[in-house]
Amino acid sequence: MTWNKLTYAGWGRARSATGQVARPERQSSLLREIASFAAPAFGMRRSYGDVALNDGGRAYDMTRLDRVLSFDAETGVVEVEAGMPIGDLGRAFAAKGWIPPVMPGTGFATVGGCIANDVHGKNHHVKGSFGQHVTEITLIHGAEIKTITPKSGAIWKATVGGLGQTGVIAKAKLQLMPCKGDMMVLTERRIDSLDEFLAAFDESKTDYTVGWIDATATGAHLGRGILEEGEITSGINNSKDGAKAVPFNAPGWALSAPVVRVFNELYFRRVPAKGRTSVKPITEPFFPLDAIHNWNRLYGKHGFNQFQCVVPPERVDVLRLMLEKIGASHLASPLAVLKKMGDGRGGYMSFPMEGYTLAVDFPNKDGSQELIKELTDMTLDAGGRIYFAKDGVAEATQIKGMYPEQDKWQRAVEKADPQGALVTDLVRRLNLRESAKES
Repeated sequence: MTWNKLTYAGWGRARSATGQVARPERQSSLLREIASFAAPAFGMRRSYGDVALNDGGRAYDMTRLDRVLSFDAETGVVEVEAGMPIGDLGRAFAAKGWIPPVMPGTGFATVGGCIANDVHGKNHHVKGSFGQHVTEITLIHGAEIKTITPKSGAIWKATVGGLGQTGVIAKAKLQLMPCKGDMMVLTERRIDSLDEFLAAFDESKTDYTVGWIDATATGAHLGRGILEEGEITSGINNSKDGAKAVPFNAPGWALSAPVVRVFNELYFRRVPAKGRTSVKPITEPFFPLDAIHNWNRLYGKHGFNQFQCVVPPERVDVLRLMLEKIGASHLASPLAVLKKMGDGRGGYMSFPMEGYTLAVDFPNKDGSQELIKELTDMTLDAGGRIYFAKDGVAEATQIKGMYPEQDKWQRAVEKADPQGALVTDLVRRLNLRESAKES
């Protein structure tokens, strides 16, 4: 297997790494190489910050290990290699009556990445997190190959949502969910304020629900946006692949405050005042930005950072304060996301918790990182947590106490990887494993 020195980045492109990268094409070659060189793995690098980076070290690019290994048409259990993009898996099986129960916001996330970050979707309040639907994981570390299941105890809880620190996820079995087809009935309606959004979430009866927020709105319009509610259905897909691409880095003015305000106003009014219902291929509501390849270039050569938090349901006052601070900053990019979450989570370090999650992108320019750090402090004070898959800014002191089971994760990870061969840039930056080594 060839090792090449590469410079690579997370999706936000605000953080990058340079190091030796190998790209195995077969499980056998992956096994042989890891026996000699233990190192962390990454997939399509759709995490925004540095969770998939290992600056100065080695890493495995898993994207060529993307095969379906087996499928039981009676039970809906599918075994896939870790590099399989979740969108490809959904497209392949939805027309056959099966679909992954949890779909993140991009179809380019790999199954290995979905497990390592225990991703959630627009139906978290119904189906929980991705890891709760995984039935088996094959881990590789050094010469050891380990097959684990939910009955494996701490190693399972430390692997699901565990940021790749217990071993390289080589393959996994997933329990797919029966579905009517590969189309979705999508209802969109305007929401005029944060209070109205919260009420709409409580009243919604659909499986898939998400709010798109105008993060530039202030005053009486604070928290306005569009509520999307969807249900999977059957139908004929007549859509054509109309994917566009951003060919180069956008200039700095492209996401200036005046441009963003105009865009958000137009986006809000694209939905009629009375609302609308349409039938679309499931990929459109599941992965709305995937139709624009390299959309991260819209933020220019310096990239962007995303802030995503979840706060308990009783602390909606903090969401209001956050939106006020974001609106006053004039730093937000078009469209923020608000969702109501249930309590489903698969591992010790899984992000989801019952409450409301807010996600906002910020171009990587003066003032944005300071604002994100302020929002992170507000999250901690409210008893919430930030999403490591999106973070590239937080400091170690800011996340202490956010994850109550971090000590259990640390002990399991230290046992699985005592030499620290799997540590990534994010784990180093946030000192996530330090207390276990000190104890």
